Amino acid sequence: MVKQAENICRQARIQLRDNKREFQNWRALKEQLFNKFTLRLVSCVQLASKLSFQSKIISNVTVLNFLQSLGYLHTKEELLESELDVLKSLNFQINLPTPLAYVEILLEVLGYNGCLVPAMRLHATCLTLLDLVYLLHEPIYESLLRASIENSTPSQLQGEKFISVKEDFMLLAVGIIAASAFIQSHECWSQVVEHLQSITGIALASIAEFSYAILTHSVGANTPGRQQSIPPHLAARALKTVASCNT
Repeated sequence: MVKQAENICRQARIQLRDNKREFQNWRALKEQLFNKFTLRLVSCVQLASKLSFQSKIISNVTVLNFLQSLGYLHTKEELLESELDVLKSLNFQINLPTPLAYVEILLEVLGYNGCLVPAMRLHATCLTLLDLVYLLHEPIYESLLRASIENSTPSQLQGEKFISVKEDFMLLAVGIIAASAFIQSHECWSQVVEHLQSITGIALASIAEFSYAILTHSVGANTPGRQQSIPPHLAARALKTVASCNT
């Protein structure tokens, strides 16, 4: 909707010639935006349903009845044109991959595979940890880099090579789920990690390292009776050992 408003205003500026006409055109454009706002919003919801809920797509009849209940009368042709306008505004790029999409797909597969921790419980914790990783993106990935090279001062070249890890949504997803499983039920952590390794092919050690990096920034590496923190690379080694012992 923002992009469409920008396009309309940009076109209006090109066509305007004097102040009086500018005022009249702006009132007309503002009224046009107000009238189309609800229709565009419903079109976005309908498009989202087509992407996410194939078995429960919101039909055109349902949308038209809903709009009519709000006092808006539209035809099916106007509804289709509205969807097309939304798609054009987004350059038809509406199915971009996100970390959440990877997490939800993996959770669904885990559920089918008989994961001991209920997927719904994991999902709620995963959402919180995804927010955390977003807010603490740099420190989490920096600690992961130091753990992976077992050096507290990585070189510029090592940092550049690590960019591919930062862009790996599948690795992020398995790390998020593994950390969530540890928080929800650490007794089942090994089973969840083994399932994730089987599904994705990502090494157990990599999953362990990533989950540790997330956990140290969420629940911390210290215990109440311990004053000094565990060096990240040593803790990562310990998690590697745990993971390898469960294979």
